[in-house]
Amino acid sequence: MLSKALFQLFGYALQADSAKEPPTLDRESWEKIYKLSKKHDLAHLIGHALKKSNIKIDEDLQKSFERTMNVALFRYVKSSYDLEAITCALEKAQIRFIPLKGSVIRKYYNEPWLRTSCDIDILISEADIEKTKKVFIEELNYIYETTWNYELSFSTPSKTHIELHHVLNDDVKAVDTVLSSVWERSNPAPGHSYLYEMRDEMYYFYHIAHMAKHFVNGGCGIRPFIDIWVLNHSCTFDEEKRDRLLDEAGLLQFAKAAEDLSEAWINNKPHSSLTEQLEQFILSGGAYGTVENRVVVQQAITGGKFSYILSRIYLPYDQLKLTYPNLEKRKWLFPFYQVKRWFRVFKRGKLKKSMQEAKTTSSVTNEKSNQTTDLLKALGIK
Repeated sequence: MLSKALFQLFGYALQADSAKEPPTLDRESWEKIYKLSKKHDLAHLIGHALKKSNIKIDEDLQKSFERTMNVALFRYVKSSYDLEAITCALEKAQIRFIPLKGSVIRKYYNEPWLRTSCDIDILISEADIEKTKKVFIEELNYIYETTWNYELSFSTPSKTHIELHHVLNDDVKAVDTVLSSVWERSNPAPGHSYLYEMRDEMYYFYHIAHMAKHFVNGGCGIRPFIDIWVLNHSCTFDEEKRDRLLDEAGLLQFAKAAEDLSEAWINNKPHSSLTEQLEQFILSGGAYGTVENRVVVQQAITGGKFSYILSRIYLPYDQLKLTYPNLEKRKWLFPFYQVKRWFRVFKRGKLKKSMQEAKTTSSVTNEKSNQTTDLLKALGIK
């Protein structure tokens, strides 16, 4: 099976001393491997595996894989430079901050450039928003782009996208309760006063929570599962502390299934019926999932097509306030903002997206809907 060869190659790239021989494939299979890995923004891992193993494939495909490696290395160098500049500036300004996501986890990979990331995500305290914004614009010459929900977006001179968060929010009360304790579960990084690092159990929880959030919105791609494998094989941790936080937020079942799938993929452990279902769902989407996957999951969560359509027309208060933060202190404006959101849909570009979603909603079969409902129940999401 092609997916088995794909994950065998990922394992070969990720493990410093891989004892297994990489697969031998024909040209057509290598082309499919390239397209699938590129779809999930992981073709550079395959290129690295080819380089490590000295496998020779057709020259044009070889060059394609090499290009993805060069792009990944460039992205890593660029983001490392920008993160260092941010660290120096925020330390000097005495602003506490916590780097998030890819900029943290890459240090656990056997080679950090293998963990690519399009953005740099940083958490600060809400009280430091304006002060940090001033540092970014006046000292680092960053371009302020927009404010959305609980984050501000900037662009660096090197065109790196920066997301500045002041709240870690998942829209699920039990999850948000744990996420709200992030500063209490973080410590200053060695040699720093204002650069903070989440403790292992908090970082692992945040990774799983963020992954689950993307999962229910269409899919999270292969990379978060690879991250899980890396976090479980490249650093020491207290499993009981991790599980306690995950169980508190209702994410333990999802986390264990994700861990099992990562072991099946990278270490070739036996699949269960659940990991097979989960694999099929993940591989059907790209790095950021698909509209169809998001629709079928949301239908399963809301209770069917009709309930889903109603939930898209009439957004609940907790969701609508993420788009319109003014609602937080002015709940009486809820009907007004509901109508305002409807008018947004008719703006150029948004109507087309809404029509595509409506078409997808009507095309979802009962069989797929039932399969997805069973999957969500098994994962503890529904």
